[in-house]
Amino acid sequence: MAGGRWWRRAASQAWRSLTVWAASTLTMMILAGLLPDFQLQSDDGDSLTRVALTAALAAGAFAVLSALVWPVLVRALLLVPALVLGLVVFFLNGALLFFALKLVPENRGEVGPETAVVVAAVMSAVASATGGALAVRDDDAYRRRLYRLAARRRRKSDEADACPPTPGTVFLQLDGVGHEVLRRVARDDLMPTVNTWLRDGSHRLVPWRTDWSSQTGASQLGILHGSNHDVPAFRWYEKETGETQVSNRPTSAAELQRRAIERTGDGGLLTVDGASRGNLFSGGAEQVALVLSVAARRGKENRSRAGYFAYFCDPANAVRTALSFCAEVGREIGQSSHARIRKHRPRVSRGGLYPFIRAFATVVERDVVVAAVIGDMLAGRSAVYADLVAYDEVAHHSGPFSRDAEQVLARLDRSLALIAKVAEHAPRPYRIVVLSDHGQSPGETFRSRYGLTLQDLVRAGCGLPVPRRARRTRSGAEARSAVRAALHRPVEEGAGGGRRSEPVVLASGNLGLVSFPDVPHRMSKEEIDARHPALLATLANHPGIGFLLVRSEEHGAVVLGAQGTEVPVAELADGHGPLADFGPGAADAVRRTDSFPHTADLMVNSMYDPLDGEVLAFEEQIGSHGGLGGAQGRPFLLSPLALSEPVEGGGDLVGAEQVHHVLRRWLREGHGPQVPLAAPPGPLENSLRQDPGAASFAATPHEPQDKPA
Repeated sequence: MAGGRWWRRAASQAWRSLTVWAASTLTMMILAGLLPDFQLQSDDGDSLTRVALTAALAAGAFAVLSALVWPVLVRALLLVPALVLGLVVFFLNGALLFFALKLVPENRGEVGPETAVVVAAVMSAVASATGGALAVRDDDAYRRRLYRLAARRRRKSDEADACPPTPGTVFLQLDGVGHEVLRRVARDDLMPTVNTWLRDGSHRLVPWRTDWSSQTGASQLGILHGSNHDVPAFRWYEKETGETQVSNRPTSAAELQRRAIERTGDGGLLTVDGASRGNLFSGGAEQVALVLSVAARRGKENRSRAGYFAYFCDPANAVRTALSFCAEVGREIGQSSHARIRKHRPRVSRGGLYPFIRAFATVVERDVVVAAVIGDMLAGRSAVYADLVAYDEVAHHSGPFSRDAEQVLARLDRSLALIAKVAEHAPRPYRIVVLSDHGQSPGETFRSRYGLTLQDLVRAGCGLPVPRRARRTRSGAEARSAVRAALHRPVEEGAGGGRRSEPVVLASGNLGLVSFPDVPHRMSKEEIDARHPALLATLANHPGIGFLLVRSEEHGAVVLGAQGTEVPVAELADGHGPLADFGPGAADAVRRTDSFPHTADLMVNSMYDPLDGEVLAFEEQIGSHGGLGGAQGRPFLLSPLALSEPVEGGGDLVGAEQVHHVLRRWLREGHGPQVPLAAPPGPLENSLRQDPGAASFAATPHEPQDKPA
């Protein structure tokens, strides 16, 4: 019986291979008739039969070379940046075709180098489409097709057949998609897969609330490793080492992961048969691909880039992704040109390398990560966590509610549909959980509204030289006048300041951080006033600033607002004082960040307009996140009803660390006691007032990146 199935499978595979070969041969003959630099016959002319034979030989040689030589070439090119690899595949494929024609007897096949690139791309696309169309009709063949799509990221077939009957769990993170955005696009059927899940009642959708630092570094570290303690922003300055930690820098990601593991005593969410794909952190997974914290390593243990090899070793995948990459670059150039011609507001520059960066995030990263997740499911892994960053990248530059961003969400929905389809062919049942790490709040940039950056405003408030353009703005002039009045002398004289180093000003969306590196501890309000008597008033009274957090020697940490408002952090309350517009949980979020050892001397949150939900980004982004205010702090959690409620009784889900405990509980519900329980979440540490100099963390050395606001 088993032998009969084997013969039927072999016959089916042989028939599909012959059909693909025939389609490739026909494609080659058509292209030879259309392209002047491509021929399959001698100069004297040949019969149609001879031309067909030449095309068949060339197509067969091209297929064999693609199967044998292509994986070796891709592995050799793993040192090439992924952005370049997506373009190089065209020329590699053309070179293989050029060589395949040289193998045809009597030199009857000739092609120009440029034409070879076009012919190879078309043939690979036709072969992929033909093979896929034939495989879809056969469940077993479709499953094998998906195995190849995932490209060697599965276990041996006998191990997959031995998968436990308990369900696995796939966590798909749609980076930057807010709760309200997801509800709206699902309701409008822009994401039909999500809409179906919600409409048929198979999934529940709940919002959760981020910490003050509403960005991927803090949220994903908390979700995957159960602690985002001492992550005050996307980037921050650490005085004891003189280093700037940046969440998406490999060395910083590795260090943050090490600190989280040290604090929790646990490897992470994915330590039991887990896989981490496209994330900043590994979550303790043994199987990793495109994981930033692993990319900092050197040697064989760094498997972060293996995901590229696993995907691009199939030339059909490489060509399809490369074509989509080029199409996305063209789409971005067209959309940005349209926005510029129509004079859309707000708008930021989208030139330079950005079209290629967008195409990498929305095409290459998506395709590689989805293929890796498919391989994990067909291999029967117990837990998979993957991050799809496409929407976040586009929304930063086009706006979170723009048509550009909606089109990206529609394409991500097709990826969700594909993964749901794969679950039907996996060797074990799978529960698909979709979540986000933060949302995005719209609004123009601080610079576009006031003509100067946060760094310019801080320097003006300190009496330091600023660029001429900033000096001419109203904000810059007012700041310089305030300094002049406070010092009773010209600003330029106050700029000397002895040998004091200049302030380090960093931005994280609409959250700014100001540190004075020559002072080893967290500076107090009194110390800042003594050194720069106009700075705090300049910032607190600026219309683009919502509030400041600074430590006071007399009252402990205080929040400063306009017109001299000063509220001790211990007395903060939602809906009152400087935090009146920032919604529920703002006071607790500020208190928690105040307890961090590496909280900046000054934490600056931009203004927030609750009527239109807009903030002012200190970076060049019209969709931003990183601080308090609006949709950026309300991501979502979409889970099957088969899983328990995130919070019993439908209470609020607050903080990435609490999300970690929910996800770990869900894993335990599916896999039993082999998934360890994490320690319960600790208090917000409101009462902690640590001496900033008392906490010392070993930082991995790296080149500082003092990116100004």
